[in-house]
Amino acid sequence: MEASQKKILIIDDDSRNIFALKAVLTAKKFTCLSAIGAQEGFDIIKQNDDVGVVLLDMMMPDLDGYQAMSKMKNDHQLKDIPVIAVTAQAMLGDKERCLAAGAVGYVSKPVNVEELIKLLNEHL
Repeated sequence: MEASQKKILIIDDDSRNIFALKAVLTAKKFTCLSAIGAQEGFDIIKQNDDVGVVLLDMMMPDLDGYQAMSKMKNDHQLKDIPVIAVTAQAMLGDKERCLAAGAVGYVSKPVNVEELIKLLNEHL
């Protein structure tokens, strides 16, 4: 499957964040799916073999981004899908913590669209 046909899965517990990311990415000709929680996101991936990258909110109530990445690493169907951490937490060391947990990239909110597009193009 060509990279341009791969989909982006946005997992965020705030529907406003999903709406904003989807609007920007769709305008840039990306195809997006979305989930309001990690488990819903895992179910979507298992039903769609064309998810090329996950944009994962790191601060969610049920299963946070760190726990979600840990679960993904231990699931043969999910472990090879690149994760880009998206977080409002932009404290010193957060980027390193996200990358150490398994993320291939990190963007802080509000999202720098150019930075995000660059990361997506690297991993799709």
